[in-house]
Amino acid sequence: MSVIYAGRPTRRAPRGTEIASKVAVNGVLGLMALYTLIPLWWLFVSATKKSGYLYTGAPLWFSHFDLVANVRTVFSFEGGIFSTWLANSALYSLVGATVSTLLSAMAGYALSKFSFRGRESVFNVILASVLIPAPMFALPLFLLMAKLDLTNSYWSVLLPSCVSPFGVYLCRIFAAASVPDELLEAARLDGAGEGRTFFQVALPLMAPALVTVFLFQFVGIWNNYLLPSLMLNSSSLQPVTVGLVQWRSEFANGVPPLVPITGAALSLLPLLVAFVSLQRFWRNGLTAGAVK
Repeated sequence: MSVIYAGRPTRRAPRGTEIASKVAVNGVLGLMALYTLIPLWWLFVSATKKSGYLYTGAPLWFSHFDLVANVRTVFSFEGGIFSTWLANSALYSLVGATVSTLLSAMAGYALSKFSFRGRESVFNVILASVLIPAPMFALPLFLLMAKLDLTNSYWSVLLPSCVSPFGVYLCRIFAAASVPDELLEAARLDGAGEGRTFFQVALPLMAPALVTVFLFQFVGIWNNYLLPSLMLNSSSLQPVTVGLVQWRSEFANGVPPLVPITGAALSLLPLLVAFVSLQRFWRNGLTAGAVK
């Protein structure tokens, strides 16, 4: 004789409580969005104002519009050094993010699909390095580059930018979830070597994770200030982040306030373009390994 116990009916929260909780959560999210967006809005609005009208009128709305003149001033100031800074930032970000993405894909694929002694130990070291703040690596990297006589050169910024522990972690998780072992075995049985199997079979399947790694690394390198400020002394090698801070510190020497403000607004445009153009890929990459 079997006895069936009826489950205790679940008690729904009162409708008023649900509405209050939704309002509270959405209110907190709205405040966080305003905290993030208001400084950006002020930056873009201020970049459109005429010189001398920066602190007059409504600070968060357009007035005395003169964006074209401000952009011309930025690109012609100090012999057009701003264009060089943008080119340096693009070089560091594109090359560093591309190489870092490829190395992360190789490392993540190897840690996921190959069994070897010490694999978990290697992965644990990489995972631990994700938890260490990036500024803590700045001084050791500077001493290492100085020992190699690479300071004040492109290599002093490019070489550290080619390593992404978070990228290795994400690529391992994604490779384990999206690259079937049976597909790799089929490629090997057809005579494909390990290199061809990786580049022609595994790499296309890992595309969403690779776009995410590339985008995060690109943004991190573009916004990096501490490492290039330590490594580089020549103004012609500096990225836009270091150059804008240099202009900001030279207000007393005759640099108009609108020059670094407009330059900062222009330096954000490549990041916005990258996020908008790649958003449908990196959203998929962010959920890599979330569902087994």
